[in-house]
Amino acid sequence: MNTPADFSPQLPALLNGTSPLPHLGVIQAQGEDAANFLHNQLSNDVLLLPVGQSRLAAFCSAKGRMQASFILVKTAPDTVLLVLSLDLLAQTLKRLSMFVLRAKVKMSDATSQWQLRGLLGDSARAAVGSVAPWQTTVTDGAHAVALYPAVLGESKTPRALWIAPAGHALPAGPEVTPEVWQWSEVMSGVTLVSQPVFEAFVPQMLNYESVGGVNFKKGCYPGQEVVARSQFRGTLKRRTARVHSPVALEAGQDIFTPTDPQQPCATVVLCAARPDGQGFDALVSGTTDSLQIGWHTDLSTGTAMTPLALPYELLADI
Repeated sequence: MNTPADFSPQLPALLNGTSPLPHLGVIQAQGEDAANFLHNQLSNDVLLLPVGQSRLAAFCSAKGRMQASFILVKTAPDTVLLVLSLDLLAQTLKRLSMFVLRAKVKMSDATSQWQLRGLLGDSARAAVGSVAPWQTTVTDGAHAVALYPAVLGESKTPRALWIAPAGHALPAGPEVTPEVWQWSEVMSGVTLVSQPVFEAFVPQMLNYESVGGVNFKKGCYPGQEVVARSQFRGTLKRRTARVHSPVALEAGQDIFTPTDPQQPCATVVLCAARPDGQGFDALVSGTTDSLQIGWHTDLSTGTAMTPLALPYELLADI
């Protein structure tokens, strides 16, 4: 008999097609200093990012806390697009613009100029083939960024982010709802920061160093010392895990253990309903010790979450 954490054999078949992404927006950095400017602000190497390629990166406070995160797409030698959670776009654009000073770069909200779609299954495979995450293909002005796959037991469903100028023909494939896309994101173990978890994590608390979101060899950026110290001094005590929950969770929600009901030990990053109606799956960032004890959504009713294996290895050494 299946437990609530088991995956229905029908689920992988639902992850096939293209989905609108209304929760995402686009910031454009344009000018001869665009790459150099972003390189000095973000957790990943932008200066050496080739035209037509992509990377994951975080924008941190001086204390190393993530204020936003992006999928970067370099569309031209002087243009970089930053795809991020739409609810953080205005404040992130304002803060990045504060640091421009004399740099020859213009930061702008370009959401209306670009179309975004999430590709799953055959649609993703047709766009990016079997390349590694963050590798990008360019076809007729449309960029398709390979993402981490959605892993369900032994099944791995390809995923990709498609971004093209407004008015461009949409990629082929059946329509998938944004809710199903969000669930595939949980199943991939990789997500972007949203408003409810603004400044809640250093990048490693979302496993960014293990999924290509942090470059420890690049130069300084806001929060770099804190991020590096967390990595090399062994002070990191929180990680993101996949879990199954019988009840819905909200991003930013505190999670507790029965042994310490007054002290939150984890925070919900992203939650989505299973398409078959069998509960909810979520990404939760919390202390590694508390996960062993057991995370609960409601201590009064004893509602517990079931850990699910991460779909990738956490790097022990960088």
